[in-house]
Amino acid sequence: MVNIVVFHSVLGLRPVELGAAGRLRAAGHDVVTPDLYAGSTAPTLEEGFALMDHVGWTTISARASEAVRSVPPSSVLMGVSMGCGVVQSVLPERPDAAGVVLLHALGAIPSSARPGLPVQVHVADPDPIAPPAEVAAWRVVNPAAEVFTYPGAGHFYTDAEGPDHNETASARTWQRVLDFLRTLPQA
Repeated sequence: MVNIVVFHSVLGLRPVELGAAGRLRAAGHDVVTPDLYAGSTAPTLEEGFALMDHVGWTTISARASEAVRSVPPSSVLMGVSMGCGVVQSVLPERPDAAGVVLLHALGAIPSSARPGLPVQVHVADPDPIAPPAEVAAWRVVNPAAEVFTYPGAGHFYTDAEGPDHNETASARTWQRVLDFLRTLPQA
């Protein structure tokens, strides 16, 4: 079993993140899904960015920091789209994190992260949020990370309720995530 914290997208804590948590729990992991928007969600990206701005990054980061205080220091940090930025903001306070999983976006791995921190990234190809040139540059800065791209998939391809859903890419992503988690120290 691995302890995992899943940080939601700019749309808020929705069925896609809760479903991911359920999938991870079914595989034997302990999962926490902090609600960084305190119950609010948005139906579109535009409204999601407006909601993020309304809540404010300082509040989002503070809520994320509070959420990770209740989990073991060796928990895996997983970000879904905007949640990748949240992982980036809390990782410096979690030097013993067992690993990082970034879905649908890139997040900077701080230079203070311990050497050899296991990192896995999953993005669509091409993706306007993580364009191929940015993915290539990210790979140079983070050469030990596993980076998977999914040609022809839309940005939020794991969201079965969204317009970008791609079942093949989604299934492959979740298999790779579960395989990655099996390589990490078990609690």
